[in-house]
Amino acid sequence: MYQYTEFDKSFVRSRAAQFRDQLERWQTGKLSEDDFRPLRLQNGWYVQRHAPMLRVAVPYGELSSAQLRMLARIAREFDEPEAEVYRLACEAQRKLGTSHLPTHYAHFTTRTNVQFNWIPLSKAADVMDLLASVDMHGIQTSGNCIRNISCDERAGVAPDEIADPRPFAEIMRQWTTLHPEFAFLPRKFKIAITGATEDRAATDWHDVGLRLLRNDVGELGFRVAVGGGMGRTPMTGVVLREFLPWHQIMNYIEAVVRVYNRYGRRDNKYKARIKILVKAEGQRYIDEVDEEFRQIVELDGGPHSIPQAELERVSASFVPPALSSRTRCGEARPGADLHAQSQAHPRFRRWLQRNVALHKDPALRIVTLSFKRLLQAPGDATAGQLDIVAGLAERFSAGEARVTHTQNVVLPWVHVDDLFALWETACDADLASANVHLLTDMIACPGGDFCALANARSIPVAQALAERYQDLDELDDLGEIDLHISGCINSCGHHHSGHIGILGVDKDGREWYQVTLGGADGKNASGAAQPGKVIGPSFSAQEIPDVIEAILSTYRDLRNSGGARETFIQTLKRVGPEPFKAAANEARWKMEVTL
Repeated sequence: MYQYTEFDKSFVRSRAAQFRDQLERWQTGKLSEDDFRPLRLQNGWYVQRHAPMLRVAVPYGELSSAQLRMLARIAREFDEPEAEVYRLACEAQRKLGTSHLPTHYAHFTTRTNVQFNWIPLSKAADVMDLLASVDMHGIQTSGNCIRNISCDERAGVAPDEIADPRPFAEIMRQWTTLHPEFAFLPRKFKIAITGATEDRAATDWHDVGLRLLRNDVGELGFRVAVGGGMGRTPMTGVVLREFLPWHQIMNYIEAVVRVYNRYGRRDNKYKARIKILVKAEGQRYIDEVDEEFRQIVELDGGPHSIPQAELERVSASFVPPALSSRTRCGEARPGADLHAQSQAHPRFRRWLQRNVALHKDPALRIVTLSFKRLLQAPGDATAGQLDIVAGLAERFSAGEARVTHTQNVVLPWVHVDDLFALWETACDADLASANVHLLTDMIACPGGDFCALANARSIPVAQALAERYQDLDELDDLGEIDLHISGCINSCGHHHSGHIGILGVDKDGREWYQVTLGGADGKNASGAAQPGKVIGPSFSAQEIPDVIEAILSTYRDLRNSGGARETFIQTLKRVGPEPFKAAANEARWKMEVTL
């Protein structure tokens, strides 16, 4: 993991001190609400439906056990609203059918940040001081700037990796933080990087998506895609460079952002994202970027070129941890007991198949802890669970854990011989559900239970589906399915990229849900990144479980079972959406007749 330098530590502490001063001036009336609002947003503090929401930056998803314990402490001691605020919030939610709004927890987001939903602003400065004590902050998690840079959660450990993207992400993080060119963009700006052949970071859905690769002579560089994004107009990125030498990447991003800053819409926030500019201008935008890049390199001397020495300096923070060797001369090879353990414990065998991935070190494995369970929203983690994960990271993963794009947590340094002990401990903590990549491993935003922008609630829909599909044998039979749920068109739940997407919409003041099919985030098994297509009219919350069941039953009936059985997305691509659309509408009709 990257270790903060004294400069980094001093910078984050001074930023926390600045925020305390700003908060105190606002509390005493020396700063107006309008003046304070951009200052709190620049530190990750929103005001949501019921209470403030804090978004904490987790660069490229990496968390140390000390940071996890601090997040647990903040959840336990600070994620509790004032009594009257909570009473009114629960009363409002009861009218919508939500009986309880949980407190004392954190929420993992699809861009690997961590959010808290109940911390009063009166305690905000104390929280920022605690975060700074473990090298954490909320800088650039909000506002029209370059946001937290995300990566593949298996960066540095995946067997299919061409190069580790984390050193580049860290160099870019340092470069973009408080950069004047990036501080007041037309709209927020998101970058994702992967160094693997499989795109687990969904790079083509980002404003800038970067994929490390090597050219025909073995040189390292980036494939650069620009203009991806979800929201009202879902688009995948346009490839501007098939190969850009690695040391030029920041010069090129500077060119991309300068042109965006020059021509991006500032009169309409719904048309202000770079994807709108790329689509509207097409080749002209690409030509402008190329010319800007030429001037930066040729006329300005390429001021942001990355020196080899700097890459090596930062890369030194990402070397594998010193793990004690488990195999001595004459002893059994690593994992020698694994087969016997898996045969004796079928639940463990299922967990190995579903939650454990190969590592570039043959003696190690990558383990996913599932944060998808009944009575807990996808991605939510209680204070106790955060403490447990910190302990698991210390005992089994060199003190390191990572938040994933799918709102789970990965332990990247688990020895093969520790898998059974880890599984037993994770079972005791209810973190060992063997559902990774299956239907109930769904992505969902907090939705209308918390977010002021949402048109409908995501969490009750997610819970209803999780309750209906608890049988792991049935889930295994259905196979890998990406189910994504968003409470509004902003698509924080990435419904556009789900094999099955559910979008909350407002119709006559009531909650309704559109269903999309055929989306993909770019992982190899799903094909190229693409948005799903809406099937039929919107459905009520009560209809959604029956509609999804009808869609899945249609898949079972139509899938090709000869040889390797077709996945849901493969069957959908082969037969098209019409049979699924008909099944969904028939399910609605049957429910209406029953009612």
